[in-house]
Amino acid sequence: MKVPAFDLTEQNRRLKDELMKAIEEVVDGGHFILGEPVVEFERALAELCGVKHAVGVANGSDALYLALLACGIGPGDEVITTPFTFFATAGAIVRAGATPVFVDIDEATYNIDPAAIEGAITPRTRAILPVHLYGHPADMDPICEVARRHGLKVIEDAAQAIGAEYRGRKVGSLGDLACISFFPTKNLGAFGDAGAVVTNDDGLAEKLRMLRVHGSRQKYYHEILGINSRLDTLQARILSLKLKYLGEWTEKRRAIAARYSERLKALLERGPGTSAAGAGPASACDAAQADGWLLRLPSEAEGCRHVYNQYTIAVKGRDRLKAYLAEKGIGSTVYYPLPLHLQKVFASLGYRKGDFPVAERAAESVLSLPMYPEMTSEQVEYVTEVLARFE
Repeated sequence: MKVPAFDLTEQNRRLKDELMKAIEEVVDGGHFILGEPVVEFERALAELCGVKHAVGVANGSDALYLALLACGIGPGDEVITTPFTFFATAGAIVRAGATPVFVDIDEATYNIDPAAIEGAITPRTRAILPVHLYGHPADMDPICEVARRHGLKVIEDAAQAIGAEYRGRKVGSLGDLACISFFPTKNLGAFGDAGAVVTNDDGLAEKLRMLRVHGSRQKYYHEILGINSRLDTLQARILSLKLKYLGEWTEKRRAIAARYSERLKALLERGPGTSAAGAGPASACDAAQADGWLLRLPSEAEGCRHVYNQYTIAVKGRDRLKAYLAEKGIGSTVYYPLPLHLQKVFASLGYRKGDFPVAERAAESVLSLPMYPEMTSEQVEYVTEVLARFE
C-alpha cells in the first residue's frame, strides 16, 4: 500500500465540478485582482475566526510581514518568538528591520513556552509572535497577560491552525492580529499561494488594506510605504468554495488523529515498561519505551481544540524510522529539522547550540505522519502496523 504524506488528488476529484465552475466564473468575469469575490471571502473568514476584519494578501509570509508593519515595528525593535517554526516567522521580523528574540518551547505542544517570555523582554521589545504549531493553539492567556503588562503587541502565527480553539475562543481572535496561510497543504488550501491577516482593530485593518496596495487608499496616491501583496480573485473564489467544507475536513482530521493515537497507544502498551494513559487524541504528552524506541504522541492541552494540520510524533531514531517508512511506501515529513537559532542566515544573532534544548531535541526527533481528510481507515491501520514492526 502507498500512503503519501499529503495528497490533494481525492479532494480535488470530489470537488472538481464545483472548482471548475468557480474558475470559469472568474475567467468570464474578467476581474483577477481583489474585487467582490475577495471581499466575500474576507467576510466569511472574519466570521470563522470570530473577528471584525480579514484582509486577504498574497501569502502567509507577507501576512506576517504586513502585520508587523501595521504595528509600526521596524529597525531597532525586537520581537519575541519561537525558534521551532517555519522560517517565515522569523524571516518576516528581519524583513521588517527588527530583531527576532528566541525563547524555548513547551515539550508537550511544541509551542512557545509562556514562562520563558518575560525574561527575554528588553526596552526594545515591541511584540510577541507565538506560533500555533501543527494546528495546536499556543497557551495564549499567559502570553497576552505578559504583553498587557509590558505594553506589547501580540501577533498570532496561525498559518497552520485555522479553526483551532483556545478556551472557547477561535485562534485568530486571541491577539492583536493573526496571520493565516492558505498554502495548498494547509487545512484550507488555495491553488497556489494565498494568505490573510485577521484582527478586531479597525485602525490596524485599515492600515493593512493600505499596506497591501503600496500604501494607498486611493489609486496612485500613496500615504505610506507598502508593498504589492494582494489576494487574487481566483484564489478567493476557490477558498470560499472550500471554506464550507472546512468544518467537515477538520472533524475528519481529528478522527484520523484519534485513530492514530488509539493504535499507537496500544503499541506502547505492548512494549516493556510502557504506559498508555489518556484517550482519543492524547490528552497529555504520552511517552514510553516501546520495543526499544522512544515514542511520544501529539498532545492536546486542556481547553484546546487541535486541528491537526500535522500529526507529529517524536521518536528516537527518527531518521531511521523515516527511511523505514519510505521503504514501506509511507510518506512522512520532518517539520522542522534545524531550529531557527541555528540557521546560518541568523548566525549574526549570536545563538549557539544548547541555548534552547527543548527546541533542539524536538528538531532531532519529530516526524509528521500522513495526514489529510481523505485518508482511509485502511491507510491509517497500515501506517500504524508498519510502525509496530519498526525495530
